[in-house]
Amino acid sequence: MFVALGFEVVFATLAFVYIRRLLRLRTLPLSDDLNGYQKALRKLRKNEPMSRDEWNLAERILDIRRSPLAYSVPAAFMTIGIFYIFGSLEYLHGHTPSERTFLGVIPMFTSTNLIIQMRKSARLKKRLAKATVVEPEDSSPAALVPFG
Repeated sequence: MFVALGFEVVFATLAFVYIRRLLRLRTLPLSDDLNGYQKALRKLRKNEPMSRDEWNLAERILDIRRSPLAYSVPAAFMTIGIFYIFGSLEYLHGHTPSERTFLGVIPMFTSTNLIIQMRKSARLKKRLAKATVVEPEDSSPAALVPFG
């Protein structure tokens, strides 16, 4: 239990540092729009033409999600679940565990889902190099130029 607590402190500290870095980033033009991130990533997934702002936003999202420090957030969730389970088992002193003991599984499932979603979006980096950027001045098919 104390080892899990030690890892929790380390991962929570790294997550704090990572989130502080994210908060210091300047905003991009489409980042404040409703569903701006989702629209940019959807266009990237479907290989649809993107504006320069959408491409910049998609690049930022992928860089954020591919950062090794980004994995400290789900790791902190995982270790808090492990800490809760081990702490509950130690508190029972050998008695039969109840359902309450296994509430720590919920943050563990959450962290697993976060890691899967981060890896899924990180795979889009290959498509970013092949993405087509449309200049806003001329939206004719001749304006489609590969960017990368």
